Amino acid sequence: MNNKVITKDWRIPKFVSSEFREKRTKYCVCIPVINEGEKIKKQLEKLSSFSHLIDIIILDGGSTDESVKPEFLIKNDVRTLLTKQDTGKLSSQLRMGFAYAIQQGYEGIITVDGNNKDSMESIPDFIELLDQGYDFIQGSRYVPGGREINTPFSRKFAIKLIHAPFISIISGFRYTDTTNGFRGHSSKFLLDERVQPFREIFNTYELLAYLSVRAPKLGYRVIETPVMRSYPKGKIPTKISPLRGNILLLKILFQLATGRFDPRNSAHNLVNKQDSDKMGHSNSM
Repeated sequence: MNNKVITKDWRIPKFVSSEFREKRTKYCVCIPVINEGEKIKKQLEKLSSFSHLIDIIILDGGSTDESVKPEFLIKNDVRTLLTKQDTGKLSSQLRMGFAYAIQQGYEGIITVDGNNKDSMESIPDFIELLDQGYDFIQGSRYVPGGREINTPFSRKFAIKLIHAPFISIISGFRYTDTTNGFRGHSSKFLLDERVQPFREIFNTYELLAYLSVRAPKLGYRVIETPVMRSYPKGKIPTKISPLRGNILLLKILFQLATGRFDPRNSAHNLVNKQDSDKMGHSNSM
């Protein structure tokens, strides 16, 4: 790993890394999963056809359904399995993946959910945009060329009338699909001291909204690219109830609007510094 980029202020969840082969490409795709069953298996079977273009890294939140068994991952040319052994949800998994990818020297990181809802054939489009110098790429089913299938009405309503307009206003960039986890990030953007994504304040779903806002506000090159997102017919399987999910969404938007995630938040930085000092003292004994 490239330890030169690690700072004592990074807060990364405890995890176990299982590497199955060497790094081959300058970009990687990080896929957060937890008990995705057959969905992640089908997704990796599609994605493996692009493994010559991009290294595949699985960010496991602690699956117990044997969906990420090493034998299957190796068969589908996954490079690394990271297994979180700590608290936190999606944002913690992303902190784990971003840190690993940057330490490994990747120039850009694509993220996509592991539930087989997204168009894996869009991966080359993200790679091309990273090559063109874009620093934050948002996949969207609502731009020309994008497509949605069976999107639940409640989710479409929340995206189009609440989340996307709000994020667009406070970021200064017109987004159309801000809850979509299919994204591209340059390592340069993630390493900017004005971003600081490796903080414990990013624990549930905060990091997605924060990075959407931070990139355009700091003058980074931002673009949306068309993708397809398809939901199964009938009842939508989900790990969070609609009520709890909407309450959490509104809470995160409020925190964004009030600057809660700004790295200049002196009280939060003071807590981080005190924790860092304690860790440093403990490690030196």
